[in-house]
Amino acid sequence: MTTRILTGITATGTPHLGNYAGAIRPAIRASRNPNTQAFFFLADLHALVKCESPERVQRSRLEIAASWIACGLDTARATFYRQSDIPEISELNWLLSCVAAKGLLNRAHAYKAAQDKNRAAGGDEDAGITMGLFSYPLLMAADILLFSAEQVPVGRDQIQHVEMARDIAQRFNYLYGQGRALLTLPEAIVEQSVATLPGLDGRKMSKSYDNTIALFADPKSMKAAIKRIQTDSRAPGEPKDAQGSHLVTLYQAFANPEQLAQLHTDLLGGLAWSEAKQRLFEVLQAELGEARERYQALIAKPDDLEDILLAGAAKARQVARPLLDELKQAVGLRSFQTAQASARPAGKPASKNNGVRWVSFRDDDGRFRFRLLDKDGVSTLLLSAPFADGKQMGEVMKMLQNTSNPAELEYQTAGDGCSLYWRGEEIGGFADLGHLQTILQVQLKPANASFP
Repeated sequence: MTTRILTGITATGTPHLGNYAGAIRPAIRASRNPNTQAFFFLADLHALVKCESPERVQRSRLEIAASWIACGLDTARATFYRQSDIPEISELNWLLSCVAAKGLLNRAHAYKAAQDKNRAAGGDEDAGITMGLFSYPLLMAADILLFSAEQVPVGRDQIQHVEMARDIAQRFNYLYGQGRALLTLPEAIVEQSVATLPGLDGRKMSKSYDNTIALFADPKSMKAAIKRIQTDSRAPGEPKDAQGSHLVTLYQAFANPEQLAQLHTDLLGGLAWSEAKQRLFEVLQAELGEARERYQALIAKPDDLEDILLAGAAKARQVARPLLDELKQAVGLRSFQTAQASARPAGKPASKNNGVRWVSFRDDDGRFRFRLLDKDGVSTLLLSAPFADGKQMGEVMKMLQNTSNPAELEYQTAGDGCSLYWRGEEIGGFADLGHLQTILQVQLKPANASFP
């Protein structure tokens, strides 16, 4: 059974060690699990909430894309894309906004922090707060729910947003699911030891605080940044408490257990803070040195990165579009043909398909299927074969719903059931031949019969 994971980084600056340890590294490790389907994205729509510099957003997107790939992301296995290349995210964002309670969004940490800052300054509590900032959790929910993510690797400060996505999904399912879980409920995954890395000043490492260490800074710049990490005033030779040290917390995220234990021992024995900072530099060099070279090569070829991201977007939309279409159907955004059929007076049979229901879904392995259900939605009359492409599945469903050339449909018996074939390819299995012929209003032929 596969597990689907999803995560992203806001494109507002150069990736730093906190991004790497809290999101990139654990996510890439998880993506290498053969039982995992991984979706990773550049959150460039979210970036517009925090950054009004087009040049900075554009540069950040390039740097983040290069960082993920340089750190070992296999784009052949994982789905890697830009948020802004997936229009379905914005569509789902609106659907979710129509069911999400304002009171829920009022409790978002970022919004409350902005209000608190305004109050402390003695001004209007909503001064300068945009709708983008207020509804940030909605867009994040759309990112997660559109791809049916089961696990979302995040920093501790983002757990609330994943919990909000769960609340919104439950509300949507309750209103429109008719007993079905249209939206998957996600779970936040936090790597406890590196959930939130401290920055140079001891606060959470964040571009907002300007206290970061750039992930792929050149060795000279990285060493200079490490020297700025705040420590206490204990001199060389004095015992030092490793437990409360921000420097040691950073070291712990990159050192092995033996290295960490040795640092604790040496600090207790009087190791100078400057020597401890040198050890941090060395473990960072060991982990990131080769990746830095790959990063620089990728930055030099932006056209190659563009091709990778556009291919990832096409792959992502194959997953996103079928689910969004199903959600739009659920809320009533249906074609007039569908609306006309659902409004038909009781007792008057449909001119086609006798009131049965067509339902599409995804298997655990990510492939697409559909079911033809009886009018009560209980019994399965036809279960399709799996399709790697959601668009192809939709075309086959449409063909069965509006068969223009019945002669191309054939069947073949298999034990107690039958298989349905179209143009020589198996497209589904069923149990009752006569019933299926009546429902589809076609005369099926044995598979060994020749076409007229």
